[in-house]
Amino acid sequence: MLLSKMLVPTLREVPKDAEITSHILMYRAGLIRKLGSGLYTFLPMGLRTLHKVINIIREEMNNSGALELLPPILIPAEYWKESGRYDLMGKEMFRLKDRHEADMVLGPTHEEVFTSVVRENVRSYRDLPLNLYQINTKFRDEIRPRFGVMRCREFIMKDAYSFDIDEAGLDKHYEIMRVTYRRIFKRCGLEVVPVLADTGNMGGSASEEFMVPSTVGEEEIIKCPKCDYVANVELAKSHYEFKEENIQPLPIEEVHTPNAKTIEELVKFFNTTPDHFIKSIVYVADGIPIMVVIRGDFEINETKLKNLIKANNLELADEETILKVTNAPVGFASPIGLKVKIIADESVVVMKNAISGANKKDYHLKNICYSRDFKADLIGDIRKVKSGESCPKCKATLESYRGIEVGHIFKLGYKYTNSMNVKVLGKDGKEFTPIMGCYGIGVGRTMASVIEQNNDEDGIIWPITIAPFHIIIVPINMQDEKLVKTAFEIYERLSERYEVLIDDRDERPGVKFKDADLIGIPIRITVGKTFHETESLELKVRRKKDKILVKLKELDKKIEEIYNEEKRLYEV
Repeated sequence: MLLSKMLVPTLREVPKDAEITSHILMYRAGLIRKLGSGLYTFLPMGLRTLHKVINIIREEMNNSGALELLPPILIPAEYWKESGRYDLMGKEMFRLKDRHEADMVLGPTHEEVFTSVVRENVRSYRDLPLNLYQINTKFRDEIRPRFGVMRCREFIMKDAYSFDIDEAGLDKHYEIMRVTYRRIFKRCGLEVVPVLADTGNMGGSASEEFMVPSTVGEEEIIKCPKCDYVANVELAKSHYEFKEENIQPLPIEEVHTPNAKTIEELVKFFNTTPDHFIKSIVYVADGIPIMVVIRGDFEINETKLKNLIKANNLELADEETILKVTNAPVGFASPIGLKVKIIADESVVVMKNAISGANKKDYHLKNICYSRDFKADLIGDIRKVKSGESCPKCKATLESYRGIEVGHIFKLGYKYTNSMNVKVLGKDGKEFTPIMGCYGIGVGRTMASVIEQNNDEDGIIWPITIAPFHIIIVPINMQDEKLVKTAFEIYERLSERYEVLIDDRDERPGVKFKDADLIGIPIRITVGKTFHETESLELKVRRKKDKILVKLKELDKKIEEIYNEEKRLYEV
């Protein structure tokens, strides 16, 4: 391919709205362009890499025994209503009506569609197990699209759905996908860490995310350095013993606290520490106000809270709701004397002589004792685990880091096959309901994550397995007939075995070298002055600093050696 014939609008300046390395480099290298908020066009160079990622995913999924389908992305809403998720997905889901006023959905995920395919086409246990997948466009109206293709409103995703006779079959499929995902990410040049995760709106009994460690990751990961415990902070637990304080309960007392309503302000006012406070927060769960209480030095883990109370929707109450529930403005809430459901973290039930709001403006209560002064309707672990706490498995000190989620696997169980009434005839002649698993990979996010892990000050360093081209040939002077003739002879010869790009633009050598490094082509061949002097060519491997000189007659052998060396880095 001639670079002069390609659309590769490289940039020297950093785009204004690009915040992270992958977004900056994908823009500067001419891989993508923004069409609107969270909407991107993949340009020719970027699309070549995107297709290579897709091909690796497809190869490994096919090798795992999965079967590819291509369902529509425009889905009749009746399927979502049948599963009960039409309202649950909230504003993230694009809803529309067709010309007949029928409700339609632009698919954010496809559990319902694949379940319907099995319901209509699988009759006997002999047709199972099945693992069906697609590589298709998805739509989610993200409240805050950001970081380029990392979080956007239209994106390409591989999602697979397994259907098994029993839990043993699901376990087998789940393990096959765990291995398959490792192979996919290894071949793409990504280092990933599998972590325990929450199942969220997908439902199910177990879930695992594949995370790329990154300072720009939106997910916080809790990890034990001594054992194998790794979990998303949404699900993470720690070994933390809450012992009842061995102190004498004191009479409850109301205290005037003007201009003090945050924990920081109250700590100074009472001259104490945050662990002596009960943090009281009003939430709205499925439209009903609730009070949630936790020790003052802890944060509420909203995922754990949502799971504990089995809520579909959970959000912080607005000021009007808080005033209605507590008879006080924000900052003075208390669990005492309220007529709403109270949810308590296990840290609260052992507290004595604690401080909380008085449900009265500019007043707080001190010497609150759980059980004596109030009781919770529900108690559980709703606390966000922090770095420095003890591992729940081995009690070593936990650490935390941030990560980018590139893949997610779920044991869905019977959530969709039950709600959509899927029945299959069993070996014993009786009908049974198949059990499901779900397995997703964000294709564009995988591509961006590779860049996050593989770059330097000059640009992208593509693994050879997904690079847009394997080799770039750079003749340094397009006016020098001998150099140009030699460059094109090399180009024609190598193109029979490799994907080769030749920079035939009439540009300065520095511009050509900068673009080659920015785009990240793994192998560069420079046809320059050394060819005139010694018939030698300069070879540069993008991920290495050194350049080497190779005689023209030895070039093919050396390229094969380098190419094979680069490929071996990503073999599984």
